[in-house]
Amino acid sequence: MKILMFSVREDEQAAVKHWSGLHPEFQVDTNTVPLTEDTVDLVKGYDGIVVQQHLPIDAPAIYQKLHAYGIKQLTLRITGYEIVNLKLAAENHLVVTNVPAYSPRSVSELVLAHVMYLVRHLGIAHANGKQQDFRWIGIEANEIHNLTIGIIGAGKIGSAVARIFRALGSAVIAADPIHRPELGDTLTYTDHKTVYQTADIVTMHTPLTDETMHMIDADVFKMMKPSAFFINASRGPVVVADDLVAALENHEIAGAGIDTIEGDSKIFSQDWRGKALNNAPLEKLLTMPNVSVSPHVGFYTDAAVDNMVEIALDDVRTILNGEKSLHAITE
Repeated sequence: MKILMFSVREDEQAAVKHWSGLHPEFQVDTNTVPLTEDTVDLVKGYDGIVVQQHLPIDAPAIYQKLHAYGIKQLTLRITGYEIVNLKLAAENHLVVTNVPAYSPRSVSELVLAHVMYLVRHLGIAHANGKQQDFRWIGIEANEIHNLTIGIIGAGKIGSAVARIFRALGSAVIAADPIHRPELGDTLTYTDHKTVYQTADIVTMHTPLTDETMHMIDADVFKMMKPSAFFINASRGPVVVADDLVAALENHEIAGAGIDTIEGDSKIFSQDWRGKALNNAPLEKLLTMPNVSVSPHVGFYTDAAVDNMVEIALDDVRTILNGEKSLHAITE
């Protein structure tokens, strides 16, 4: 059987080769382009496909051609599946799968990095240092064990965040409709409002759905403590970016760590030196010393990259063998 992987990076090739060696009955080919109307014909002659991209797969012709070429699945080697039109996929008999937990530690450790950068005021110290101002008055820090960490969405990644901060001695509270008994006393479940009002760090770990779209807005930021830091390592559109900028400018919150922001699919992973970003909120955030920005790299560790490739290819193999994937997504 033949599998075609779209948008494969050089750093993924070793994992692809390793998986292929374990499953010689499959021929795995790769390319460096996204799945679009212009590239869907590359699928002809293949039995399965794997995709990783930020571009929406929204053209009906893509789904129709995949079905016509005999493809039975659309496997994503990422967590977020908002790029897929699930209705069109179902109409064309395509099983959509994602990688829900490639390496929860990868994102949670990035959250820790953002938090430490913000809590220790390293951005402000760095900005001052560039001016040869090495005074420390005004940048006294809290110690992590004295802070309350508030998690919105305590799934696999949110749970990993909870464990890290609990190990550091922090109190951890979380808002999530699903309570996980295996977490024990790692965290205390509460409601969203309590998290916003009482946490010293509010960190987002929700999928992007109709319910979570723009759930963090001006009203939410006004609930937060002016000394609180906000972290988003989930999906950009979960936050109203203009409202985040306003909250920082109005000192409604103390700072923010941003791994994703609305519109970043057109910017992150590319070289924009000397060019206008055409994303006013991001351009403003990049100038703020109390903001830490990373280019959607929460997933980007050696373990996570290997896991995403392996899990995605395993899902294709499972479906092509007539079995059901545990990672299938439905509307």
